[in-house]
Amino acid sequence: MKKRALLSVSDKSGILEFAQELAKLDYEILSTGGTKRFLEENGVAITAVDEITKFPEILGGRVKTLHPLVHGGLLAKHDDAEHQREMAENGISPIDIVCVNLYPFRETISKPDVTADDAIENIDIGGPTMLRSAAKNHAYVTVIVDAEDYTQVVTELRGEQGATSSETRRRLAAKVFRHTAAYDSYISNYLTELTGEEFPAQLTLTYELQQPLRYGENPHQKAAFYRSPLGSDFSIASAEQLHGKEMSYNNIQDANAALQIIKEFKNPAAVAVKHMNPCGVGTGETIADAFNKAYEADATSIFGGIVALNREVDAATAEKLAKIFLEIIIAPAFSQEALNILTQKKNIRLLRIPFDQVKQEKWNTVTVEGGLLVQQPDTLGFKDADLQIATDRKPTAQEMEAMKLGWSVVKHVKSNAIVVCDPAMTLGIGAGQMNRVGSAKIALEQAGARAAGAIMASDAFFPMSDTVEAAARAGIKAIVQPGGSKRDQESIEKADEYGIAMVFTGIRHFKH
Repeated sequence: MKKRALLSVSDKSGILEFAQELAKLDYEILSTGGTKRFLEENGVAITAVDEITKFPEILGGRVKTLHPLVHGGLLAKHDDAEHQREMAENGISPIDIVCVNLYPFRETISKPDVTADDAIENIDIGGPTMLRSAAKNHAYVTVIVDAEDYTQVVTELRGEQGATSSETRRRLAAKVFRHTAAYDSYISNYLTELTGEEFPAQLTLTYELQQPLRYGENPHQKAAFYRSPLGSDFSIASAEQLHGKEMSYNNIQDANAALQIIKEFKNPAAVAVKHMNPCGVGTGETIADAFNKAYEADATSIFGGIVALNREVDAATAEKLAKIFLEIIIAPAFSQEALNILTQKKNIRLLRIPFDQVKQEKWNTVTVEGGLLVQQPDTLGFKDADLQIATDRKPTAQEMEAMKLGWSVVKHVKSNAIVVCDPAMTLGIGAGQMNRVGSAKIALEQAGARAAGAIMASDAFFPMSDTVEAAARAGIKAIVQPGGSKRDQESIEKADEYGIAMVFTGIRHFKH
């Protein structure tokens, strides 16, 4: 019996050459709709599926392959006598190869002006059904969903066995079920979003392999980087790497942390990150000035760090960046002069990211043993706060500007978090301590004499007045914190005692 292949693809890449190879191997080629027309126009002999089913395509093409003469040919076990008897009784012939790719649903919903009707019309029904049937029966059927696999299949068909190996068929079947699962996740998530249901009973997420990584956090851990197919272009996953070594697991984590901080700023700004915490943040009239301040904030910790800048890197800034060891520099653009300077350093990674494409993800996810935590991103800033001046002394205009900077940075520092800063730069950052006064002591020690006249920002309330006491001894003149402690009054009285202005935001910025 002549072998048969069913080809029905929306993406025609490589399908003509594949069909021609199958024809040379004496396969009867079945097809429908646009694929059939395309192949016939290019000289490939085609048997229309409706010639086999004796039933026309109906409902504008919505129904064409959903028929027992198709699915019987896909699902029948070739070595099962009862299956063979039923096939003979019903005039069903086996289908040996299925090559299908699906209506472009993901591409459709990615369009900014997409309507629900357009999206729904691009939900493929027959394609996934054929793929699942063929993949279930991969002991006998070769199923292809990716044009990358055409060459491998043809090579094996030309071989001594004249057929694909069981290993190849199983690998292709696994790819099919991954593909249809991802396809269904796009649909379910899109429709769920239309309903407004925030936390559905089942949450299905899909990601695509961006690259395998040399290792994870440590050399003994395997790792890979996956990207969200519908994610923002303002992301490490979408970055264009202009120079340097391959990104590592830790590089990606740190670079993402830097991106999240730098997008807080509209004026020229520079952010230096180490181990997912900012070690220096600076703003200025120019990007070179901003970087100078970020560097001066902590000239020790920036060594081996990641720097993100929200303006094009010019030659003047590149000269400064080139003088220190950095792992990564992120920017919306690099001038040619800057590239000439920075690419002299063989390993430094230069990432270009479109800062005009910032799109806030709707949800953040974190895996835990046996589960997944889902939450909205922390997008609230200083402008969103219901500011309450809790002390007798009111902050000056300059202190308020410093508070804006401190409050923008402290939300990105691991809790317990304290930031000491002036209006243009951070001066000291205390991160991740088990008690708040411990973080304050680190930040104040780092700031040193620069703390005199500066402000302090805290990601959460003061449970007691010891942090205010430490701030006062260092010369801090104003504090911004959420407030809300049962013992707020103790901190207020301590601030009044030392003439410190204290502002409550009513917003907590824990970051674990």
